[in-house]
Amino acid sequence: MAMEGSNIIISSSSSSSSSEDFAVGCLLSIKTTLGEEFNGQVMTFDRPSNILFFCLGFLDSFVSQEGSKHGPKRNIRFLKANYIKEFSFLGQAEDPLDIKKCYIDLHSLQAREELALRQAEADAERIGVGVTAEAQSIFDALSKTLPVRWDKTVIVVMNEVRVGSPYLAECVSGGTPAANDRVKKVLELERKRLQARGASR
Repeated sequence: MAMEGSNIIISSSSSSSSSEDFAVGCLLSIKTTLGEEFNGQVMTFDRPSNILFFCLGFLDSFVSQEGSKHGPKRNIRFLKANYIKEFSFLGQAEDPLDIKKCYIDLHSLQAREELALRQAEADAERIGVGVTAEAQSIFDALSKTLPVRWDKTVIVVMNEVRVGSPYLAECVSGGTPAANDRVKKVLELERKRLQARGASR
């Protein structure tokens, strides 16, 4: 162990290093055996696995956040202690996992949940029920250029043109002549692409 200014430099080869060096809340500058360097705050140290959990970006927490309910965004990093070549003790801060000071934005979480549910429902509607893998591939290909949806086993394009099994150009019906012709052309093109892709495998 050596002193350098106000920081304590500890080599990993020193037998004096112990779990006490990694107390919760410690602000450390780490150098790894892989040549990486980073600053982090110790969140916890799991002795059985010898793994340290660091909170990165702790320096942002020293910037005043008055008037804001949101703290700084941080990343979490796991590191085996035996990969630490040396570290500098930068200071001591409060427990980063103090639940009394944690803030959870329930409105934001609910909004994200609703968005995820809507996306999941939209994704589910894009999956045909009782259709072949080829039919699903055709649907997916058409969806890249045209708005499509399933009506049981029928592909409905632009809410007016219908493509039934076996999803050939002659299976296209409904809609205006222009829309009908457009869907036929796109369908034929996508079928050729699928066939060419299958032949190349």
